[in-house]
Amino acid sequence: MALGLIIIYAIGPMRANVLNSTYGSNYDSNYFFLGQLRAVILALIAFFAAFKWVPYKYIKKYAKPIMIVALLLSALLWGLSLMHSPLAKCELGECRWFQFGPISFQPAELLKLAMVIYLADFLARKREEGNIGKWQEFWLPLLIVCGASLFLVVIAQGDLGTGVALISIIFGSLLIAGVPAKQYLIMVALVLAVAVGAIATSSHRMERIDAWMTTLSGGESSDSTYHIENAMLAIGTGGLAGVGIGNSVQATGYLPESINDSVFAIMGETFGFIGLFLILVVFGAILIRMLKVAEGTKDTENRLVVIGVFSWTLAQVVVNIMAMTSLVPVTGITLPLLSYGGTSMVFIAFALGLVLQLSCYTSREVTTNEDISSRGRLGGTHYTSRRRSPRNSREKTSRRG
Repeated sequence: MALGLIIIYAIGPMRANVLNSTYGSNYDSNYFFLGQLRAVILALIAFFAAFKWVPYKYIKKYAKPIMIVALLLSALLWGLSLMHSPLAKCELGECRWFQFGPISFQPAELLKLAMVIYLADFLARKREEGNIGKWQEFWLPLLIVCGASLFLVVIAQGDLGTGVALISIIFGSLLIAGVPAKQYLIMVALVLAVAVGAIATSSHRMERIDAWMTTLSGGESSDSTYHIENAMLAIGTGGLAGVGIGNSVQATGYLPESINDSVFAIMGETFGFIGLFLILVVFGAILIRMLKVAEGTKDTENRLVVIGVFSWTLAQVVVNIMAMTSLVPVTGITLPLLSYGGTSMVFIAFALGLVLQLSCYTSREVTTNEDISSRGRLGGTHYTSRRRSPRNSREKTSRRG
């Protein structure tokens, strides 16, 4: 988040100038930096709320109401957009935000968190009841909730990027829940078929596919290839060590969505290959740590929450970076904790706080030996107060806090 603040501080004034000259707006040069700073503060509050202040046992009691609220808000936004209400904020023809004066809110981000919590509760209960894989008790309610969520996001809001994150959460959770392999593969095939249909019936998405294929084949540049070509140009310009903070050329108006979806490319231009490598290392460390937490979590529902957040984070990181390097077609999906945007940052921070809270209920194997007792005599009573097992034995211990 600190790195994201640095980038927004450097390129925010350029973004403000581009919008002011293009649309006649009146953004202050520090508008985007102050907005990102507020988002970081709110995200840190959300993170510590999920980590320390709100026990998950209370959150899971409201798994269904949270999911219902998220679905209703998404449906309300769709209705307001159809009525062309000023409460629905639209950009590039898609309405994905509520607008309350200077405050905007994206219900799709709440829907991601709600999906993680709802699926963890639902799948854990069905597994305990022995109903995993049964049509009426398991698949029917699951398909209704997941289908409604994907419809409201992908079709109603035209947000395929969020749809990818939701699908990742769903299939990551189903995999851990122990769904029969045959049924799991059928669901994968069904979702792929629906995804292909959604892309084929959308001229905008087909244009992005065509632009991606043109870029891969080295075809002639056009308006449709503009975004990805400038993203790769930014990364290429950065070279090994980057052009330095405040020296970005692409952020002056050449690269679309420079502070949002394209922030990875701007960071490539600014910090070069070394900087991007370190960013990937940090994301990799976070993801690997989440897997270790899931591995050490004995409670099924807690493990499903961790895997849901892992799948959510992994999907956004991988799809965003692959889009900016032309490995997949460009799609609107933010880079967690780095892209500009308050709603996205607050909810992903809350989700990571939940993972950290649940990591306090993991079990681990501790290797102990008689040599530790000698350290106890030197360093205090911590070790001498407990009886030790024989040399090189392994004991299972549980820890909390």
